[in-house]
Amino acid sequence: MKALFIVYNQAYNEEIVDILAANGQRGFSRWEDIQGKGSTTGIPRMGSHGWPEMNHAILTVTEDEKIPAMMAELKEKSEESPELGLRAFVWNIELFY
Repeated sequence: MKALFIVYNQAYNEEIVDILAANGQRGFSRWEDIQGKGSTTGIPRMGSHGWPEMNHAILTVTEDEKIPAMMAELKEKSEESPELGLRAFVWNIELFY
């Protein structure tokens, strides 16, 4: 099992959920209105007057074989509009019940 953690501009919200669904991934947890800024590039997302946009994040746990296709679609989405910001991370899950 793998954990897929995706942090993205709020503008991507439904598109990210659609990528999960298209890959047969039903379950996820989503956090909205997350503040942050990229480590090397990107506009801060602080929900303030100066930086009004916000990020969202999704965490899903899935079978190993689903990860490559989802990561490829997320990378493609990120490359279409790099200024929006989208990052995805994968971790091994040691125990799942």
